[in-house]
Amino acid sequence: MGAAGAGHGERMGPLLALASAACYGLVDFLGGLLSRRIHFAVVTFLGQVGGLLFAVVAAVLVPADAIRTADVLWGALSGCGSAVAMHFLNRGLSRGAMSIVVPVSAVTGIALSVLCGVCFLGDRPTPLAWLGIGVTAPALWLVSGGGVRTRRGRRPAAGRPASMDGLTASLGVALQYVCLAQADPAGGLWPIAAGRLAAVLLLLPHTWQYASHFRQPPRLLGQAALIGAGAALGLTLYLLAAQQQMLAIAVVLASLYPAIPTVLGLAALHEKVTGRQVVGLLSAGAAVVLLSLG
Repeated sequence: MGAAGAGHGERMGPLLALASAACYGLVDFLGGLLSRRIHFAVVTFLGQVGGLLFAVVAAVLVPADAIRTADVLWGALSGCGSAVAMHFLNRGLSRGAMSIVVPVSAVTGIALSVLCGVCFLGDRPTPLAWLGIGVTAPALWLVSGGGVRTRRGRRPAAGRPASMDGLTASLGVALQYVCLAQADPAGGLWPIAAGRLAAVLLLLPHTWQYASHFRQPPRLLGQAALIGAGAALGLTLYLLAAQQQMLAIAVVLASLYPAIPTVLGLAALHEKVTGRQVVGLLSAGAAVVLLSLG
């Protein structure tokens, strides 16, 4: 890639990562609403099926120069991470513990991914980028409602299991992002398709015990599949972003998705914003500027 191509990639990388965050934020918002109506296992599994259909069509339409076994395996490992992340995230959300699960999974997922990039993949963020990374973690915690307590000053009763759901989901998030970034660009979008297939196969045995919950109106089942297709689109945008900039920056920008449900909640559901969330949103905006400049 020439100097002009490299500069174009540096400009497009942050935009693609932010577009990925927007997709994931919308998916989380709609998935959270749907999980209040049907069982979270149905939303998770059909979401992966919808993602698989989207990924296969996209992979066929986007030409691939060479599909290597290694790239397919990296994609499959990434898909296993996706399955773990979505299962435990949705389970935590179904317990009504959004203020615990979302910030724990997002912040810990960022930390693990950045550590992998710096320690094992040779990422060397600039001082501005490090400052942006440092701002992002507390911003996501605040914007997601992390640290919120009841009127008596205590955590909800589901706090501990919800925290474990969030931590387990964060492991899946890190695995998803780090492994997918190892796929060669020559493989096109087939690593994503392989990941969706792996996620479906991994979730299938556990989902079987919830078979009775799949007796839902076709409209709701279709919505779950469409939400999964949106998640696959978000992952596609992340893959393109990671191919044009270092993993640490792509992961952090793509992980700003918790800000989207907050904004949508304010606009669509007329929810009240807290002082913590205002500080978090402003900090997230500052992080975007720092990471883009860095």
